[in-house]
Amino acid sequence: MRKTALITGITGQDGSYLAELLLEKGYEVHGLIRRSSSFNTTRIDHLYQDPHDPHARFFLHYGDLTDGSRMVTLLDDIRPDEVYHLAAQSHVRVSFDEPEFTGDTTGLGTTRILEAIRMIGLQCRFYQASSSEMFGATPPPQSETTPFHPRSPYGAAKVYGYWMTRNYREAYGMFAVNGILFNHESPRRGETFVTRKIAAAAARIAAGKQETLYLGNLDAVRDWGYAKEYVEGMWRMLQQDEASDYVLATGVGTTVREFTQDCFESVGLDWRDHVAHDERYVRPAEVDALIGDASKARRELGWTATVQASELARLMTEAERRALLSSTSR
Repeated sequence: MRKTALITGITGQDGSYLAELLLEKGYEVHGLIRRSSSFNTTRIDHLYQDPHDPHARFFLHYGDLTDGSRMVTLLDDIRPDEVYHLAAQSHVRVSFDEPEFTGDTTGLGTTRILEAIRMIGLQCRFYQASSSEMFGATPPPQSETTPFHPRSPYGAAKVYGYWMTRNYREAYGMFAVNGILFNHESPRRGETFVTRKIAAAAARIAAGKQETLYLGNLDAVRDWGYAKEYVEGMWRMLQQDEASDYVLATGVGTTVREFTQDCFESVGLDWRDHVAHDERYVRPAEVDALIGDASKARRELGWTATVQASELARLMTEAERRALLSSTSR
């Protein structure tokens, strides 16, 4: 019998890769999207199917994490076997400027979905997209047993969502898991996120379309992996016999400086000739180092990251270079 999945945040990087994976596995996939006056489905347009097609397995629904009643009616109508909750206000630096909105969507949004599942008595498996930002100031390596010390409104909101997921699992017996994913990137990453920003700038500078890249803290260490690999880990978490929480990471730390160097070297440039500091990109409270220990996922899920940061930097920069060539040849 075909499984049905609902993905919040389906228009994002992770949501688009996860939708592809689930469709390949034969699922019927439903996605939650926000109403907008402009198109916001670029990452999933290639998956679109006419809903009038009797063989269609991909459907989109309007909704918002701030509207709990919509979550109730939508979940009751779809009755999914699996719910992947990926949607959030996910930009860490922006969360300092919009802390209330971040808490309402990233934190309370999780509660609204969990409560909707409980209210309608839906027997499904629930995945909560937790974040390495929950660890914040706690020294690496960070695993499932590492104490949280968030250093941003985003990280704090994710901690709230994490514990609500744990509470609904323990109080109501729900199959609810937290996937604590360390930084995972791809050519589909949003353009305001630092890895995509660096890769795009390297390609544009090499093509003579940009002169300078402005960055904040070059010494921050992150554990960067490839998003397309990480959605496989999400799916595996919901296929286990018992619900549990898992860290997904490469286990290797890379500085922003090193990632920048790799991107610029891939187009034959010395990054030091093109990068300048901008204080506006420095967080009010910095997270120095996030490096994950994914040994539990390796042991119980059979999941291991294979793409490391240096390869990822080249992959993303080459994608930007190809996109530029494609746009200029039209």
